Amino acid sequence: MSSHIFLYGNSLNSQGEITMNNTFFCARENGKLHRPRTILTGFGFMASSIAWAIYDPYITKILERLLNASETITAWSAKLNEMFPVLAKFAESQGENVTTAAGGITLVPLFIGIIMTFDNIFGVIFQPTFGKLSDRCHSRLGKRRPFIVFGAPVSAFLFAVIPWIALSGSLPLTMLFIILFVFSMSLWRAPVVALMPALTPPALRSEGNAIINLMGGIGSAIGMFAGTVVGVFYKLATGVQITTENEQIAFPYVFLTGAIVMVIGMLVILFFVKEPSSKLEAIAEQNKAADAAARAKAEKEAKKAAKAAQKAQKLSKGERKSLVFMLGGLFFLFCGTNAITTFFALFAAEILGKTTAEATIMTTLFAVCSAVAAIPAGYVGKKLGRKKTILLGLAVFMAAFLLYVATKSMAIIWVVLVLGGFANMFITVNTLPLVLEIGGNDKVGTFTGYYYTATFSAQIASPIIYGIVRMLSGTYMSLFIYSPIMFILSMLCIFFVKHGEAIPESVIKAAAEENN
Repeated sequence: MSSHIFLYGNSLNSQGEITMNNTFFCARENGKLHRPRTILTGFGFMASSIAWAIYDPYITKILERLLNASETITAWSAKLNEMFPVLAKFAESQGENVTTAAGGITLVPLFIGIIMTFDNIFGVIFQPTFGKLSDRCHSRLGKRRPFIVFGAPVSAFLFAVIPWIALSGSLPLTMLFIILFVFSMSLWRAPVVALMPALTPPALRSEGNAIINLMGGIGSAIGMFAGTVVGVFYKLATGVQITTENEQIAFPYVFLTGAIVMVIGMLVILFFVKEPSSKLEAIAEQNKAADAAARAKAEKEAKKAAKAAQKAQKLSKGERKSLVFMLGGLFFLFCGTNAITTFFALFAAEILGKTTAEATIMTTLFAVCSAVAAIPAGYVGKKLGRKKTILLGLAVFMAAFLLYVATKSMAIIWVVLVLGGFANMFITVNTLPLVLEIGGNDKVGTFTGYYYTATFSAQIASPIIYGIVRMLSGTYMSLFIYSPIMFILSMLCIFFVKHGEAIPESVIKAAAEENN
């Protein structure tokens, strides 16, 4: 029996479906996902993941050094101190034991926050555009591969160059390359994510997505540990120990590691992952057109019935209220978590005296605990209820942060990372299902869009908001005040959510028995 082929084709069957004689590039064999082949597809996602795992902690450190050295930023900060002497005195008193904050108000954190929004802004603007262009692309390489094969090397080059330019001390030139890098990543991020579902039969996409995300996790782990590995080899080669004072000299090699993985991912996709021939796709579409036209009339009537059903199933006033509060809760939640992911490396350097490599190791513990908590979080959400589980996660998150503020103990930081990892997954696992439950099965796409609109908005706004907080507070210790406040606001919003719980199986069974 011939397999339906989505990766490559060299013949058509009688129904106009693309088939293939060479099974090497087959997405499935005998009705099952061919995992080794899917892993090859996942190399592109792995390449993208390692870049972002390095980007957040290391770019913030690069920007901090350059902005602190900028005469313009220093002059603007001095002007603010003159205009607001009370705030300047407060900031200076809060940061008196921190060298970076000794001058009172500084605009550096604000500018870091603004710059760190670029990747999310560019993602929202450009990723859908390039994703749509890849749908319409017909080339010898296929639909998605041209964007990956071109975009990944460009991103790798820009990524590798950024720390070298930063070492030259040129802030404008470094900014230019950061912007170009973020844009180049937008060029191929959507196509690389779309590659697996485009090349895999629908029934096998969940299994395929699990493998793709595993490859992404491997890429993130490589990025998190790259700094530590580079530091070890740098000391062996030069005899110089990497510290918080000199860690900038190792940054080029960390970024080079990410660039090399990006190129490897591109080469794997170029040589081992094939897409259907555009000509064969065109023929197949023509052969299916007649059947599609035959179904169109019936589908038209079905759509009319569906629209009528949708009108009859509009959200009630209470459901709309729950949706608004839930989206508000998500916004504040992601404001709190985004500030941590963006500024934790700077906090670790200023307060804990840790290098960027050491900070990424600490965040790895958070990620591991989140992964371990995934299945228990789903179980607790089912037994306790989604809303209560989310509120529990937020309460634990907030309590852990405030515990560190009260103790300022290094040992407590590790407790915060462990508890935070578990709490984060208790929240994450249950938020999207709760939102989707409010909308119902017929509005899954729409309500998924609502979910990501709220979370992306937070990830754009939070770096700027916290940048202002850090500017006025005088210390990155304020991170452990800002995030709990965001969590409290999130809890207040979610408290008013009255819909979205899954109906217990016992209730469904009892209702069915009553009807019978």
